[in-house]
Amino acid sequence: MTRPAEAQHGVLVLSCEDAPGIVHAVSGLLLQERCTIVESHQFDSPTSGMFYMRVEFAHVDGAPLDLAHLCSAFEETAQRFGMDWRMVDTAQRQRTLIMVSRYAHCLNDLLFRNSIGELHLDVVAVVSNHPDLADTAAFYGVPFRHIPVTRETKPEAEAALLEMVREERIDLVVLARYMQILSDGLCQELAGRAINIHHSMLPSFKGARPYHQAHARGVKFIGATAHYVTADLDEGPIIEQEMLRVDHTVTPEELAARGREAETRALAHAVRWHTENRVLIRGNRTVVFE
Repeated sequence: MTRPAEAQHGVLVLSCEDAPGIVHAVSGLLLQERCTIVESHQFDSPTSGMFYMRVEFAHVDGAPLDLAHLCSAFEETAQRFGMDWRMVDTAQRQRTLIMVSRYAHCLNDLLFRNSIGELHLDVVAVVSNHPDLADTAAFYGVPFRHIPVTRETKPEAEAALLEMVREERIDLVVLARYMQILSDGLCQELAGRAINIHHSMLPSFKGARPYHQAHARGVKFIGATAHYVTADLDEGPIIEQEMLRVDHTVTPEELAARGREAETRALAHAVRWHTENRVLIRGNRTVVFE
């Protein structure tokens, strides 16, 4: 029996201590529920003793999945192996909030990719501490909200942001070159569901005009890092990195342009993999099933 191409797909993502029989238990339950495996990835870490798995599945005849029943049926297996797990419909679009300041490249790239179906986001709003990119959001038909931030008003601004996250049932917050440091409390509130992007070079250049600093030091590689937001600034679990080779002929402006290219690619990949449930977090590391 061949399932229809448009059949509903579910995905099961799990992590637990490695033990014999995990794959057999998972595949056996899916078989018992008349599901067929569409895609499967697994990784057993020899350094941590942990096991990670992502299984995408569909009903053998293309019938709709009863995910509530499947979750209930899987509970005994999950408890037996001590699993941290989730099971979702792959068609479910994540409600996303994109945060920006004045740089447009990451915002424009995400909204464009989403508009052509490359990403699977329900972009609820664009939030910025500056009004500059309202037209970019409007071009894609996305509501824009300006929440100014100063040293004195930062607590109130973060409270307004968090209220929006809760009221709009936001699944994912993307910091698409949002040039404000989030408080520890807000980072904890958004743990595992906020992604940031920043330039990534060796040596590291902090502060203003990082590409001009890199040019002055004669760097040979520039890049970008997309990671989950934590209270440790720019040190959260890494999802994706991009790297480009440069040489002495490249001007500071050209470095910045190539840096923008790396940032857009890294961020788009990270957002896609997160929303497709391909990322598992373990401490300060990730397992990414591309």
